[in-house]
Amino acid sequence: MTNDVRSCIEEDLLKVAVIERHHLTGNIGLGMLKGLKLQKGAIATTISHDSHNLIVCGTNDADMLEVAKQLKNIGGGIVVVNEGKVLAQIALEIAGLITARPAHEVVSELSLLHEALEQLSPNLGFNPFLTLSFLTLPVIPSIKLTDKGLFDVTIFDFIPVTE
Repeated sequence: MTNDVRSCIEEDLLKVAVIERHHLTGNIGLGMLKGLKLQKGAIATTISHDSHNLIVCGTNDADMLEVAKQLKNIGGGIVVVNEGKVLAQIALEIAGLITARPAHEVVSELSLLHEALEQLSPNLGFNPFLTLSFLTLPVIPSIKLTDKGLFDVTIFDFIPVTE
């Protein structure tokens, strides 16, 4: 994941990518996200309304690439990576959205996921995966990220990430 878009941890600006995962188009929309408060590593999920593409956000390209690869390996879900190492994950092997595994297993993995998030961003105070999931919903105002780029719902057009 290389280009001119780079995270700036000091300014709480993180690179975010939406990667199309259903039709092998190769589409990758890039943007910047302020307010996620990650201090290191990367997070990703395939729960991203409405398209349920893969959404990745991180402090560096290497961890962003690793978290995306891990999501592919597990068939979708939620993953947290730091320094190239998977800290926690929840496999959602049915369309990257749900699992048939017992609830107690998923609850245990969810607990580990929250612990891993604490390592990347102590005292976060909100669910960053929920934030990412709705960042990709281009039918609600105002600026959303799709696999085709940054979309301004109010003018119903794509806009540049950088000028």
